[in-house]
Amino acid sequence: MTDNLELEKTLWQAADKLRNNMDAAEYKHVVLGLIFLKYISDAFDELYEQLKATEAETGADPEDKDEYTAERVFYVPPQARWNWLQGRAKLPTIGKDIDDAMDAIEKDNATLKGVLPKDYARPALDKQRLGELIDLIGSITLSKGKDGKGKDVLGFVFEYFLGQFADAEGKKGGQFYTPQSIVKILVDMLAPEPEKRVYDGACGSGGMFVQSERFIEMHEHRKGKISIFGQESNPTTYKLAKMNLAIRGIDAKIELGDTLMNDKFPELKVDYVIANPPFNVSDYNINKAETHKWKYGVPPTGNANYAWLQLFISKLAPYGTAGVVLANGSMSSEIATEGQIRKELIENDLVDCMVSLPSQLFYNTQIPACLWFLARNKEGNAKLRNRNNEILFIDARELGTMISRKQKELSDKDIAKISDTYHNWRSKADFEASYKDIAGFCKSANIQDVRKNNYILTPGRYIDFKEVAEDGIAFDDKMQTLSATLSAQMQKANELDEAIKLNLAKIGYEL
Repeated sequence: MTDNLELEKTLWQAADKLRNNMDAAEYKHVVLGLIFLKYISDAFDELYEQLKATEAETGADPEDKDEYTAERVFYVPPQARWNWLQGRAKLPTIGKDIDDAMDAIEKDNATLKGVLPKDYARPALDKQRLGELIDLIGSITLSKGKDGKGKDVLGFVFEYFLGQFADAEGKKGGQFYTPQSIVKILVDMLAPEPEKRVYDGACGSGGMFVQSERFIEMHEHRKGKISIFGQESNPTTYKLAKMNLAIRGIDAKIELGDTLMNDKFPELKVDYVIANPPFNVSDYNINKAETHKWKYGVPPTGNANYAWLQLFISKLAPYGTAGVVLANGSMSSEIATEGQIRKELIENDLVDCMVSLPSQLFYNTQIPACLWFLARNKEGNAKLRNRNNEILFIDARELGTMISRKQKELSDKDIAKISDTYHNWRSKADFEASYKDIAGFCKSANIQDVRKNNYILTPGRYIDFKEVAEDGIAFDDKMQTLSATLSAQMQKANELDEAIKLNLAKIGYEL
């Protein structure tokens, strides 16, 4: 993994140098489109060579599209294969060659129709730099892991570049990309299992789905065993999601459209909802005819937070759970109907856990955020204990490490601390032995406590204060020291005031 990270950093630095004056939002699609093309071409070449080697024995035709469809590999026509394009990288027609390649791939692969970028021939795109970018991406190859299977280096590169572009784009980039540590904590806490359904109604570039598959692979040693459903309103971001999932070899049903107004999965019920919808959206509409979605109250027109929460609840199967990122204000707002809806959610025992997050985790906003974990049924099962009328509160604001001047990240240790606390609290086997309230960090509260706090869900309302360690200095001694320091500072301030007055008087201004 370390080698991959170094490769990714090196490639990003090299690719960024080629950006010239092009805006990151525009350059993003140039680069990611080429990485995707390289990926499907490499996968095609690998199977092509296998088919060619056994052609005489099996009669398989290496140019038969059906052979690739059967193996869930995209068919790449001759004029779209990477080696052919890279051989033309220095020609002035390379932009048109790439556009033609993208068109040809879409014609031969129905699932990619309308997904691939096709604007490489535009005059504003420097063809020399485009050729250099092709050579750079052409240097990426699949490496073999210890198990003999090809390790998807290109997939990791694609994912890394998504994050780097989000950073470069700032607020705009945050619309399509949720930081990895946020995605990871949501997935680790929900712990999706194989053979289940996962949904994200604001799926961005598909990071929640990638991490869900990765979680299952790591814990169950199985891949491709969950059913994925997503919807995205931004056409450009929708295309990124389709490419991101394809490059990871993930089958998914992703639809384009406004989820709140035009739900493309109206009857869908899932085991997990994992989502980071846009914060505090004021300009939105809902389909009021879908009354089953607004069971707990019609959300106010000025803020979509409670529209999203209710939509996600409506998607949960009888034992489904949801993890949702929202602005901190959602935990305490009394604007319009929000307070009443929150009361209904609590009284119907849908809220399982609330997490306050550190600041500066997101690319697109400095608004403090929190995690809502919702459960359709808290009665428990073979693994989980009965949590009826209980809510776990976690205050994670002190966790995280600054990775840049303006960006913070949750470490794997931070994520484990939060998710382990949640799992121990829910667990039938581990609750008694492993869970305990920790001052300054977590508290298991009952519904009576929440009622007393007027249904406000801010963890700080419930978690005991962390005791400050004694430093062994007597109170009187400490006060004498502080008083002396303050007196000296005030004296210094007076001296500076007098110096300022004197200097002003010298140039004819009296105070």
